[in-house]
Amino acid sequence: GGSDTVEFPIKITPKYPGCYRCQIVLKSSCDIRVYEIECVVNADQADAQLEFLTPAFQAVTQEIPISNISSEDWRFEADLEGQCFHGPAVINVPVGETVQYPLTFKPVAE
Repeated sequence: GGSDTVEFPIKITPKYPGCYRCQIVLKSSCDIRVYEIECVVNADQADAQLEFLTPAFQAVTQEIPISNISSEDWRFEADLEGQCFHGPAVINVPVGETVQYPLTFKPVAE
């Protein structure tokens, strides 16, 4: 009446956002198993709101800082929704750096 599965609870309590990796080695007299575990911890996220005020037909750009405090380079693909908004389709943020994402609003009418 044995089971094919065994529960193996793991508790991770990181102090900072980032990518945490570990290796679990299980040994018996006739078997060795190695499990690689990777946990990605994100910072608490707050809702943000940007307000753009500009005369009709004049563009305004807001620089949005993206800080990479992880251990790997980041590559973002931007998918902007809504009329009159423009920005780079791709942005790369190297480890330990902050890159500004330039979000531009250019109204075509009042």
